[in-house]
Amino acid sequence: MTAPLLTVDRLAVDYSGKGRRVFRALEDVSFSVRPGETVGLVGESGSGKTTIGRAILGLVPAAEGRIAFDGRDITHTRRRDRRALSKDIQVVFQDPYTSLNPSMTVEAILSEPLVVTGWTRRDAVARVGELLDRVHLPADARNRLPREFSGGQRQRIAIARAMALKPRLIVCDEPVSALDLTTQAHILDLFTEIQESTGVAYLFVTHDLSVVRAVSHSVVVLYRGRIVESGRADRVTSTPSHGYTQRLFMSAPVADPVRQRERRNERRHLARQEEVA
Repeated sequence: MTAPLLTVDRLAVDYSGKGRRVFRALEDVSFSVRPGETVGLVGESGSGKTTIGRAILGLVPAAEGRIAFDGRDITHTRRRDRRALSKDIQVVFQDPYTSLNPSMTVEAILSEPLVVTGWTRRDAVARVGELLDRVHLPADARNRLPREFSGGQRQRIAIARAMALKPRLIVCDEPVSALDLTTQAHILDLFTEIQESTGVAYLFVTHDLSVVRAVSHSVVVLYRGRIVESGRADRVTSTPSHGYTQRLFMSAPVADPVRQRERRNERRHLARQEEVA
């Protein structure tokens, strides 16, 4: 079996609250991501899933535990080394508009990380053309500003920027939650297409089990900073064993209003059972 690309081992993260009180956002979180694999991190707001991504990216410090990338401990990597690591680990954020500089053209946005890491201007411009083609945007998009694109197109630009340096892992932080359902489906298909052609691995952060089902090989379910269930995506998203995962599953909308009402009632029943327990 292929060795893990990313290993998170017993990770804990603390945040400082009012009066110097410490809030533990994550506790004893362990999982791994293999090359070419998508692991979905799923949970409601406040579950800690985004904090995991931020810890991997070095944006919040780990209080306990270890994060390793390709066998190397990156838990407390210095800023200079973290910049070098950005060639291998990239991120796609939730809101494609706020993550793109509104005053820069698409070509400038996509070529910036290339030029900073030593690419010649000519090679960077050629790479921009390749990236636009990969995310199915027209060549003339390079001369336009982010505001001239739809939300789905802006997310394609953000994905292209993340792919610019040919990373081995991309942290996807709710990358489709701001999009309508049809556009979501197109962007999820694009993520799958890119993975199949490049072998990149994804850590896919979302609150939506239906999104996880569409793209993930395995799933980690978080509740109040702890893992409550994990396993193969087809099993966790179809026959979840933990009550919290079952409620998440029931929360996903369905087209049939009768079935939707039944699921809502089932979710309330599960919540009452947990309160009694």
